[in-house]
Amino acid sequence: MEAYGGFAQVYDEFMDNVDYHQWCGYAVKLLKKYGVSDGQLVEIGCGTGTGTMLFAKEGYQMIGIDISQEMLEIAESKKEEENILYVLQDATELELPYTVPAMVSIGDSMNYITDYGDFTMVLKRVNEFLDQDGIFVFDLKTRKYFSEIGETTIAEDREECSFIWENYFDEETNINEYYLSVFVRGDDGRYDKYEEEHFQRGYTLQEVRQAVEMSGLKIENIYEAFSDNEGNEENDRVYVVARKTSETK
Repeated sequence: MEAYGGFAQVYDEFMDNVDYHQWCGYAVKLLKKYGVSDGQLVEIGCGTGTGTMLFAKEGYQMIGIDISQEMLEIAESKKEEENILYVLQDATELELPYTVPAMVSIGDSMNYITDYGDFTMVLKRVNEFLDQDGIFVFDLKTRKYFSEIGETTIAEDREECSFIWENYFDEETNINEYYLSVFVRGDDGRYDKYEEEHFQRGYTLQEVRQAVEMSGLKIENIYEAFSDNEGNEENDRVYVVARKTSETK
């Protein structure tokens, strides 16, 4: 099943507890720290565009890429005066008409790439379309985060929509699997049900470092999310900063 199909309709409502300003603000801090304070910025896994709009407000010229047509349609409908280009694309087949100074991926979009070869391929495609010395900033939920969630069920009941989230983490494969049952109230007062199956992978930092190296990029640093501390396996979320250098092929 396609990720965020039916759930795309109510994604923003159920994500209203997420501090996108913190997520994007921290990514912008890292971009500026490593020399990219303006210009073209590509967001991989832009979803419904909430973060993309915040990056645009920071002065970046935005291209938002996502694999979900439903999510991109919502992103388009939310645009105000921002000059944002949204593109339907699989990140493993990333294609741009030109290279750019920076790319970002936040909200654990990279965790959705569960195959290690595909994870490395995305990094290779990023390397292909970054300017010389360009920067890629992306976040990841850690294996520890998924392990602590384990097997659990989360449910929310709201006036216009509800969902049941059944979660399971496989300690051997590091794959987190969750089933979504979403109920959306229609104009006639009855509820339409959508079912989706999602998978994320809890990558170790060693796997991340190896994939970045294999892609031709170079890791500048891995940070504990929202801090200046060096990231480690005990963090729930980390931000990775990788650069295209003159040594990359």
